[in-house]
Amino acid sequence: MAESITAVAVRPQPLGAFPLPAGYLLVPAGEDTEDARLALLAGRVPAAWPARMRVHELALAGDRDGALAALTGDDVVTRYNRFVLDPDGADAVPLRAELGELGPLVDVVAFVLGRTDTPPELGAADGELAALVFSAQAAHVLGEGDATAAVALLDEASERLRRPYAAGSAANEGVSPPLAGLMLGAAASVAQENGLEGAVDRFTRALKLLDGADGLRTGRAELHLALAAELHATGLVGQAIPNYHSALQLVLRDEAPELWAAAHANLAAAYLTMPMIEASDQLRLGVAVQSLRNALKVYTPETHPERWASTQLNLANSLVYTPSKHQADNLVEAVELYEAVLQVRGRDADPLGRARVLANQGNALAHLGMFDPAKAKLYEARFLFEEFDDHESMRSVRGVLDEISRQQALIATGDLS
Repeated sequence: MAESITAVAVRPQPLGAFPLPAGYLLVPAGEDTEDARLALLAGRVPAAWPARMRVHELALAGDRDGALAALTGDDVVTRYNRFVLDPDGADAVPLRAELGELGPLVDVVAFVLGRTDTPPELGAADGELAALVFSAQAAHVLGEGDATAAVALLDEASERLRRPYAAGSAANEGVSPPLAGLMLGAAASVAQENGLEGAVDRFTRALKLLDGADGLRTGRAELHLALAAELHATGLVGQAIPNYHSALQLVLRDEAPELWAAAHANLAAAYLTMPMIEASDQLRLGVAVQSLRNALKVYTPETHPERWASTQLNLANSLVYTPSKHQADNLVEAVELYEAVLQVRGRDADPLGRARVLANQGNALAHLGMFDPAKAKLYEARFLFEEFDDHESMRSVRGVLDEISRQQALIATGDLS
């Protein structure tokens, strides 16, 4: 990769790919820091941190106070890094001038940290600096409701990062492919959230640019999850599933619990919506059940009430319909899962939702031969469906009640085989 040695630091700098504050710290120039700079540019955490980059190591680990304490000296890179960690303790105006061509970083950091509402101007910024300016401008226009302009700016940021660093240099991978991937992924997310075209293509290209960026596993997992959701929503469930799996391969529960739980819950939903064509396809139901159980390790009624309820219901429904040698045990567990949801889903808050849970629970109780409790649940469900003119659901509940009556009549006459 072509490089530029400024009066301050070697460029390109590994800026923007890693989270704040670590992602906006400058790497001081020197042979001792060069391997670490190149590793960070590639989206990897250095195998060994040089002593002069102790601040980066601590900031990346989330120890802001320790990182501040590690900043010694009064050179411009140290003072800039102190500004990133403690913007209230530095005077940005002279710092911007002393940084020379890296000066726009001060404006970017001030905007990102909320110290100003004015986005930075591009000016003569190039490479990674231009990309960060475009990213900040994208955040500004998105806040004003212009998603199309935000996508265009993020696309341009990604494009700048994929160009050779210096004019006239030999062809290379560009300034920072991983950061280019994150910018393109951000463009894809904005497009996805605002109903614009091109989300799938952008997500796919972004993930290719991030291939091998082991230090950015969480960001990559987020993109796989977003791509899977987009494919799932458009009916391409078979293409979505590998991306759910990829997300789960990249992160552990303790590292990104919400992302991990969402990937498990959505993977289960994908498996449950796929048609059952062959007997072997029933194995998917078992995988779905396990994924739902995993999601419920994160989702609780207290922390994620809506996600917990939907995941709990999907698990209960899966247990009812998953073939098993322990079907009776599964039905008992499903009844208990439905009951837990009923405890938090009151009639006033969501009457039709409550009715569906009651209907499912009544059906499970009927399969267990617990006819009287089943009828009580089904009667309440039927009443709610009638109140809201849900005729199809009413017919379904009446069908289960008719079957219960038939079974009870057979038992009474001794004709049940």
